[in-house]
Amino acid sequence: MSRSQLVAEHLPLLRRYARALTGNQASGDAYVAAMLEALLQDQTLLDESKGARAGLFRLFTQIWNSVSLNDDGDPVTPAASERRLSNITPLARQAFLLLSLEGFSEEEVAFILDTGVGEVRALTDAAGRELAAEIATDVLIIEDETFIAMDLESLVRNLGHNVIGVARTHTDAIALAKTKQPGLILADIQLADGSSGLDAVNELLKTFEVPVVFITAYPERFLTGERPEPAFLISKPFQPAMVSAVASQALFFQRNSRNRNQRAVAS
Repeated sequence: MSRSQLVAEHLPLLRRYARALTGNQASGDAYVAAMLEALLQDQTLLDESKGARAGLFRLFTQIWNSVSLNDDGDPVTPAASERRLSNITPLARQAFLLLSLEGFSEEEVAFILDTGVGEVRALTDAAGRELAAEIATDVLIIEDETFIAMDLESLVRNLGHNVIGVARTHTDAIALAKTKQPGLILADIQLADGSSGLDAVNELLKTFEVPVVFITAYPERFLTGERPEPAFLISKPFQPAMVSAVASQALFFQRNSRNRNQRAVAS
């Protein structure tokens, strides 16, 4: 397999990870594009000693942690420093997402983050403490498969959140959101009655802002770069840690955005 084929094979899930770090498609894709540009200029940057996929994530991490990129080339001003602090996902969450969302081993995560396995374990412990400290919120689940919905409901409650309801159709989702505005939505994309969880979410987002995590058995259909894509995407079947990590990340960005808005109003 050629180098370009190797990159193309792993690019969709790298884009998913990039969006999970940045909180939106445009920013995530910009970092992936920067990585690809660097790789085109110097193919020796890709270290494949732990495999092509881990090598790509390692190179992406090096680009991601670049001060000049994160600060838009202006790393010295207070405003730039604040942007960096508010935009960069802490290292602990990077480790946790690599383990939980992307399924890398501790050894691979250590390679990607250029650290030791012991440090990776310390980082994931720190991420666990951050998860426990997240503000509890009201969660709307849009899922038509009974057992998956039950698993999600149990998981969400164990994380300390409140479930306002489980919607199995587009119509149900809109009705439930009208009874109480959720602080987080977990949504299947394709529902059994032919309706779309994606359409339901888009309709809800016209009236209020809420972080959304999409769950689908066919993530590759939504990682093409040909249209607007979900910022947070989980593949079925999923592990509880995966849902926990991504939901926490979505709430992390929502909370930071709200805090920045409050500071802007106060100033």
